[in-house]
Amino acid sequence: MNKLTLLFLLLTVFRFNVPAQHTITGTFPALAKQQVRLVGFEGFNIYTIDTQKVSSDGSFLLNFVPKDYGMAYLAAEDNKPYFLVLAPENTLLKGEVFSYAQSIQILEGKENQLFDHYATDHPKRQQALSAWIYLRKMYHEDPLFSVQQKANQAIMEEINRINSEDSTFLSHLDPKSYISWYLPTRKLVSSVSVIAQYRPEEIPATIDAFRTLDHTDHRLFKSGLYKDVIDSHFWLIENSGKPLDKVFAEMKTSIDHLMEKLIQDEKKLNEITDYLFKLLEQHSLFDASEYLALKVLNETSCTLNSDLAKQLESYRSMKKGKTAPDIIFAKDKFMPGFPANEAPQKLSDLKNKYFLIVFAASWCPKCKEEVKQLAGFYAGWKKQGVEVVLISLDDNEAAYKNFVGTLPFISYCDYLKWQSQAAMDYYVFATPSFFLLDSKREILLRPNSVNQVEAWIDWFLVKGNMTPGQGSQK
Repeated sequence: MNKLTLLFLLLTVFRFNVPAQHTITGTFPALAKQQVRLVGFEGFNIYTIDTQKVSSDGSFLLNFVPKDYGMAYLAAEDNKPYFLVLAPENTLLKGEVFSYAQSIQILEGKENQLFDHYATDHPKRQQALSAWIYLRKMYHEDPLFSVQQKANQAIMEEINRINSEDSTFLSHLDPKSYISWYLPTRKLVSSVSVIAQYRPEEIPATIDAFRTLDHTDHRLFKSGLYKDVIDSHFWLIENSGKPLDKVFAEMKTSIDHLMEKLIQDEKKLNEITDYLFKLLEQHSLFDASEYLALKVLNETSCTLNSDLAKQLESYRSMKKGKTAPDIIFAKDKFMPGFPANEAPQKLSDLKNKYFLIVFAASWCPKCKEEVKQLAGFYAGWKKQGVEVVLISLDDNEAAYKNFVGTLPFISYCDYLKWQSQAAMDYYVFATPSFFLLDSKREILLRPNSVNQVEAWIDWFLVKGNMTPGQGSQK
């Protein structure tokens, strides 16, 4: 084989292995000499696809390839985004700046033209629809208006016309196009707050629509809606107006639907479980977060990364109602507030009605904020029989002593950081971590902040509303 033939073969192979490139071309004179970026979505993350410096006449050209297909945005130096679709087509734009969407014309690119058309019209339809539904309710329920049959009929006709117009637009989209999937999904997410406030009769169907979404779908992964879909789904359940026990039942059903497909994709399972678990914890929806933890841990067909596994195992081993392990205090370790010969040897030596165990460290910025707040509440808590025990995960004696300083409550450190026996026994995976125990070390609450502890103490101990351990999840 001669050199010319070999070169021809190599060039042929290279040509057929280079991904097809498409372009975003723009003319924006106001952005002359600025750097513009094309940014894509991958699950919860973003990444830069291409960048270019805008020419003196305001023109630029950005490239993307098939792996980038989905939603993206353009941003200049002010970082204000202009969203667009990356599809197997070239797009030509003309305008002033990305932040002034009304100035932008889409001269080429069918999917982006359709996206822009719907993004402009749909919010107007939704606003009008909410107004007509409000009037329908008034004309249906109020005797002053319910007799007006022609008005009632006209209202219903307009509601049906708006819905039909919206549905017709979506149904005529090419089913192979990205926006034929994206626009209904975006519509679902954006409708949540309006439905909760003005159209509660649509809540069950909307929750069902969220449950049908496949979170392993690559279109969702590239949509920029990954976080919004989860947030909106569980926010709507939480704000559905149902009693708390039914809210938790609905959340568990949604978790079951979510996991059905996720167990087939370990990467997405880890990402979504980690995000949803933290979301439920932040909203104090502990029954749902515990259910999620046990559901995933009991699924033997999937592999969890070690940090997530430890986080979820904490819920199986340290859930509300279980007895927390005793904590052994080494005799030779510094414990502020106690002479060496009088320091307790273990947590069970302390005789209090309640204990708040706090795992924290000097190297944790959030810990410093929470511990400072904790010190402010301590005197009032002490009167209610609550003792605070801080377990520091520092590995340096000077840093530890400087951290606890003159704190008014008990603190202890064995300088083993994450290998501290107490941290391992309590399955601590992050700082700060809190455990509220009774005198028998039964876990009453897994708070996520000092403010939540204060709310619990105020509700149960100060106001005496319920027996501790039987209260609400909030």
